[in-house]
Amino acid sequence: MKCPVCGYHESRVIDSRPAEENSSIRRRRECTDCQKRFTTYETVETIPIVVIKKDQRRESFDRNKVLSGIIKACDKRSVPEDRMKKIAKDIESQLQNQLQTEVQSYKIGELVMEKLKDIDEVAYVRFASVYREFKDINTFMNELKTLMTGRRKKKK
Repeated sequence: MKCPVCGYHESRVIDSRPAEENSSIRRRRECTDCQKRFTTYETVETIPIVVIKKDQRRESFDRNKVLSGIIKACDKRSVPEDRMKKIAKDIESQLQNQLQTEVQSYKIGELVMEKLKDIDEVAYVRFASVYREFKDINTFMNELKTLMTGRRKKKK
């Protein structure tokens, strides 16, 4: 590691500890030439995910856009903000773990709906109504029937 003070290319690690919720490692180093100390952070390199939209446009995955949709769906519901952030982070992690560089936007929507269904059914229906572009009350009712059928199967 290059010393930020003198530019020498060798240093020794004095201390290492987890940082940022164990997603990186903080290392305290000392330059072997000038003996100045400095800190570095080591993180896992992630593969950039490209989202393929319905109209075939491509854009970089943005966890904040996923979180924004979740927040809108959970508006005035008793879903804690930490839980919503965790859902968005879990979805991003799930996509990263698939090791694919491109993902269809509908797959992200399905992942969000899957998570929302387990925590708040009203938020699930709200998200589904926008995501699936309900055209009329019949499509809305069909989704509710599907939700109710799934709920009955869980209780048995």
